[in-house]
Amino acid sequence: MNVVPSPTSDRLSDYLAADAVVDHQHPAIRAQAGALCAKDDDPTESAKAAFLFVRDEVEHVIDAQDPRVTWRASDVLRERVGICHAKAHLLAALLRAQGIPAGFCYQELSALHGLNAVYLHGRWSRLDARGNRTGAGGEFSLDEEKLAWPVDATNGERDHPEIHPVPAPVVVDFLMTVEPGPGWYEKGLPAALRPGFPPFSENSTTR
Repeated sequence: MNVVPSPTSDRLSDYLAADAVVDHQHPAIRAQAGALCAKDDDPTESAKAAFLFVRDEVEHVIDAQDPRVTWRASDVLRERVGICHAKAHLLAALLRAQGIPAGFCYQELSALHGLNAVYLHGRWSRLDARGNRTGAGGEFSLDEEKLAWPVDATNGERDHPEIHPVPAPVVVDFLMTVEPGPGWYEKGLPAALRPGFPPFSENSTTR
């Protein structure tokens, strides 16, 4: 059964913000977002193009056995490689650069898995641009969820419904400090979110 995506902030502007990770004001991000924008400015088609670009044109490090570590959206775009979290950072940046609200979601699988949610037509939909090269099933779908991997609750896996405006600090901290090299993702990749994430403000909600 699919979870119901639930934003942790009432402000859509929070899901359009730029920061050190989702640096969508970077010229390269703006240029790529412009190239992916639908000719008729249809936000759904623009979001689909951004999703397919990140899913298919940016390698997943594990699939590619790539030793590089990326985390900042503009670096993921430049290197064309990243783990699921890094790819989610890039997709959020490309969407936000086009004025499309986007957030971050997480699943506890064999390790903490990162994906996105996008706000279109007055509702949130989750998207997983991890990459399908090794049998994952992520597809662009705003109605029926088609994420990379099924969640097996009987095996202790957990699907978090929350949509966060910023990436999980436990993920960013790991990616910023881990040493690049073969199999770097096997050296402490977080398995779960930290307790207390996110730090809710008085204007936030857990609807």
